[in-house]
Amino acid sequence: MASAAIDVNQSITGAKTATIRNYTTQPRLTYKTVTGVNGPLVILGNVKFPQFAEIVKLTLPDGTKRSGQVLEVTRNKAVVQVFEGTAGIDAKNTICEFTGDILRTPVSEDMLGRIFNGSGKPIDKGPPVLAEDYLDITGQPINPWSRIYPEEMIQTGISAIDVMNSIARGQKIPIFSAAGLPHNEL
Repeated sequence: MASAAIDVNQSITGAKTATIRNYTTQPRLTYKTVTGVNGPLVILGNVKFPQFAEIVKLTLPDGTKRSGQVLEVTRNKAVVQVFEGTAGIDAKNTICEFTGDILRTPVSEDMLGRIFNGSGKPIDKGPPVLAEDYLDITGQPINPWSRIYPEEMIQTGISAIDVMNSIARGQKIPIFSAAGLPHNEL
């Protein structure tokens, strides 16, 4: 009986410590429900609560580990883009673990002057980055109402553009032209 009371007290103390350290515990869902592979995409069926942009860890039958990101969610299906390629993925024996986290990159002042790949890993043969923080790679959406209203218009000299599709200074706009026409003279 005293043993049970000690176990309860230890678990309460452990829960308090986890709360203080800002740990979050959540179940990582694991599936073996690959229904198809199409290029760099893996389609998973019968998935419970997949989240858009969630990181997925894939373990191939030979023990190789790869990672990917959920690109599309439709009811109980998820489309995952595998970062390292899909060669060798077996539909019956590949284990997919949904981490519940999004893609984050480490940031610190040690990054200044360094060269990184698209995943944020150093490729300049320097030491690994000691992260001061981990930031979401998608960033925050831009508020279109916060931008300065364009007031100065650019005169191109081509009446069709000036009248039908006026261009403001600082604005990007594509100008399409047929082959052989002087579209570069603008």
